[in-house]
Order: sequence, then C-alpha cells, then structure tokens
Amino acid sequence: MNRYAVEQKFKSIAAFLIILILLPYIVSVFVNGTDVREGGSEFYVKVKVPDTEQADGVTEIEWTDYLAGILVEELSEDCEEETLKAQAVLIRTQIYRTLANLEDKILTESYMSREEMERMWGEEKYEEYYEKYTRAVESTDDTVIMYNDSYAWTPFHQSSCGKTRSAAEVLGSEEYPYIAVRDCPLDKEAEDEVQSFVFPYAEVQNLCRNFLVAEEDGEKAARGYSFEDFEIQSCDSAGYVSSLRIGNTLCTGDQFRDALSLPSSAFSLSESGDDSIKITTTGKGHGMGMSIWTADQMAKEGKTYEEILAFFFEGTELRNDIQETEIF
Repeated sequence: MNRYAVEQKFKSIAAFLIILILLPYIVSVFVNGTDVREGGSEFYVKVKVPDTEQADGVTEIEWTDYLAGILVEELSEDCEEETLKAQAVLIRTQIYRTLANLEDKILTESYMSREEMERMWGEEKYEEYYEKYTRAVESTDDTVIMYNDSYAWTPFHQSSCGKTRSAAEVLGSEEYPYIAVRDCPLDKEAEDEVQSFVFPYAEVQNLCRNFLVAEEDGEKAARGYSFEDFEIQSCDSAGYVSSLRIGNTLCTGDQFRDALSLPSSAFSLSESGDDSIKITTTGKGHGMGMSIWTADQMAKEGKTYEEILAFFFEGTELRNDIQETEIF
C-alpha cells in the first residue's frame, strides 16, 4: 500500500472516530432542539411549557431558565448558595420523575420568567440575583437523586415542627423509606414557626363539611359544635396530628390543615371564648423530606448541598450521568 493510501486510510479512521465521539451530542441536539451558546460548544435544552398566547397553547424556554424560575418561586434570594443547589437538585429530580411518564412532555410547574424577576427585584438587583439562581442550577450540572435506579420522590417544606415526618407513617406505604424522621431543632427558630388562629365553631363546621359525618342528633347538628367536640386523639412520631375527632367524625390532621388552610398539621387546640376555637400551629408545610430552614442553617455552618441531601434523604444516591435524550 503506497503512502497516499495509508494517509487516506488513517484520515478515514480518524473521521469515523470523531463522528463516533460526537454522535451523542448530535443526536441530543437534534432531538431536543437545543441551541449552541455564544462563544463555546456547550448547548442547552429547551422545554415545553403552556402558553395561552400561542396558537398551539405551547411555547419553549431554556431548561436553565425554567429550573431557575421555579427556584425563585420556592426560595428567597437570601438563601445560602448550597441551599439553592440542594433545592435545584430536588426540583430537577421531580421534573425528571414527571417527564419519565409524561407523553406530551409539556411541563406545567409554575415558574417565574426573567421579566417577572426583573420587575420583582428591579434593574439594580436583577443581574446579581438571576446569576445566583442560575449558578445553583448550572453548578449542580445534571445531578438528580436516585433510589434503586429510579428517580426518588423529593418533597420539601419551609420548616418542620422540630422533626421531619416519616412517609411510611403519613402515607401508610413503605415505598419511600428514605423519607424518615429527622431531628431539626434549628427549625424552632424559623420565621413564623409558631402561629395562632381563631375560628368560630360555625366556620370550622362549614370548612370541614366535605368530610364531616352526618350527626345522628338533628338538634345537636343545628346547635353546632363546642370545644368538647374537638379532640386530638393521636400524633405521629414527629409530633404532627394523625387523628382528630370532630363531633362523631374522625379525620387526619392533614385533612383538618387543608380544610382550614393552616400552615401545618402539628397543632394544639384551646378554647377562645364561647363560640370560637384557638388553633396553634408549629412549622410550615407538610413536614416530609427536606426542611428548607434547616437546610439553610446547615449551609451557613459550612455543609455542602451533597451533605444536606444525604441528611434528609438517607439511603439515596446522587447521580449526574443522566442523558437528556432519555427524558425529553
């Protein structure tokens, strides 16, 4: 074989290897409709979101902007960067978990657009804060939380009552063993950790009407409730109300919380005059998964987002080798 033929053969082999290396990138770009960033070879994914102003009711936005927009709605710009990173991983995992079983691939999670961010923060602060949120998204790359080779369920809440809740106790299922009771004493110092509300008995009766059983005594039903008709019968191991009696009805603390729009189902009851009940709550949110307040305090103490997530979701695994083509 002459020298020219040998050179051509080597060139052909080199070209084949280059194509082989770049093929996943090319396929991903083709499938996802991605765009090349200015000044480099990195590319970003676009996702579909509802848009009533479009003829087909759908528009596309950058993946990073979408995640950052959700992050802005959920966490304050005052949060530590490691807290934002931890939350970014939770959001990304939730979205991947949803997309894996979503045929139309249209994401409906509420998010804040860049225009809305600028109006909220003003021109002076917009660039600084926007960069902070996008940095949290980009610095965690494609990291998600996995459990048994599946996307984990990653709930979160503002603050617990001092302990996070066990999913097994709340849901009656062993599907999420990594969502367990975690001591969060720092939550006791959270903003609006303890709140009190006063409701007339008649209002409670009206708000809970969807699950209250019909009273056998018509006269009593007409007369309404008194404090003796309310009894906390049990709490879970984290201190949240599991069972509450209202008259002849047994309901969960979560049902009661939702009906009255209370911040937490960790509550106590006391009398407030002749016709009202006082409800004192502790914590904000359902209490499962990551407490944002404790996560932020951990970050202030120097914990990384990996350490924060390992604390709240023990037994899970962080991975960043997910391929977009598997999801979008």
